[in-house]
Amino acid sequence: MKILIVGGGGREHAIAWKLAQSRKVDKLYCAPGNAGIAEIAECVAIKAEDVAGICSFAKENKINLTVVGPEVPLSLGIVDALAEAGSKAFGPNRKCAQLESSKAFTKGFLARHGIPTAGYKEFTDIDAMKKSVGIFGYPMVIKADGLAAGKGVVIAENEADAVKAIDEIMGEKIFGAAGDKIVVEEFLTGIEASVLCFVDGKTIVPMESAQDYKRIFDGDKGPNTGGMGTYSPSLIFDDVLEGQIRNQILVPTIRGFQKDGLDFKGVLFIGLMISEEGPKVIEFNNRFGDPETQSVLPRMKTDLLDIMNAVVEERLAEQTIEWSDRKAVCVVMASGGYPGDYEKGKLISGLEDVDEDVIVFHSGTKLVKKDDSAAEPGQAVVTDGGRVLGITALGDTHEEARKKAYQNVARISFEGAQYRKDIGLLNPK
Repeated sequence: MKILIVGGGGREHAIAWKLAQSRKVDKLYCAPGNAGIAEIAECVAIKAEDVAGICSFAKENKINLTVVGPEVPLSLGIVDALAEAGSKAFGPNRKCAQLESSKAFTKGFLARHGIPTAGYKEFTDIDAMKKSVGIFGYPMVIKADGLAAGKGVVIAENEADAVKAIDEIMGEKIFGAAGDKIVVEEFLTGIEASVLCFVDGKTIVPMESAQDYKRIFDGDKGPNTGGMGTYSPSLIFDDVLEGQIRNQILVPTIRGFQKDGLDFKGVLFIGLMISEEGPKVIEFNNRFGDPETQSVLPRMKTDLLDIMNAVVEERLAEQTIEWSDRKAVCVVMASGGYPGDYEKGKLISGLEDVDEDVIVFHSGTKLVKKDDSAAEPGQAVVTDGGRVLGITALGDTHEEARKKAYQNVARISFEGAQYRKDIGLLNPK
């Protein structure tokens, strides 16, 4: 089969890495890809948001399945467009993609179907918003309704911080049109966890659990990011919690999809807060999480292509999915200044020094021609994004995987590199 992966981040590298192991894959393409993906797939110079370009490439190259990684092309209706062009795609259609592209849409869905989540209120008027500052007390959760690359959430500790966030999101439009509407939520306490689920419209099957670390600094300090690391399985998951998640969240969700006419096919990412009252949904995403995928897929034993085909063909209930008992830890190395302003083009060294059983997933990298004066001809890998690399290690225990991941992180360097030192700890606070 010919497979096209849409995207160029760490998530897409992990998907490509897993699909490349399938004997059923004859040719693997990625648009646009990155320096790491280029080692296992043919990268094509088409942006992920170029829906028309993706559709044309899929048709011209007789692609059997297009796997859509990022949220933006999904929100633009790329799956619908591919279907109209007669091409199969793995991912939810535009209607279902609202579960990520609009936080208000998701909160309405959760409330309508009795799925545990934080209390909330929507605002489209900045003055009305400011008059309701502190409506749920402090800390106050303020979310841009639309897509904001994982950065559109502010935890305001007091009124001054809340007003500042409102002015920036709704007034200054720092996230563009994503801030036309704001969702305010009560602040939940507990431990965050993530569950990725395969969904084929009729059946929902959870993957192995993972825990993500959103804040930029150790101890969960500083602003939110797209994710600074993750480990799998989550240390807080047991049979009781898994039962609660299944009965209170997964079953009502698939029933809700069917009641609301949401023919969801693909991966549903469920961000959870494990509170004293039980699990509550923080957010839905329409695709594999990043960097959760980088710790979950290395533990998958089943052919990923078989699962994706089962989803597209509505045969998920018949598909067995097996997992390794080994533990995985992924540490993200980011550019200096991220999640704020940062520079690109920093030479990355040490990639060849990583242990053979450790996986380096590229997130924000690209290949450039080496300086003509360099002793070695060829290309060099440089930084090309905020999150640059995800170093994933496996071990028989969480601590073994964590130790191995950090040993290999220390072998890689680029100017301004930053990473958290507490990834893999249950509660870094």
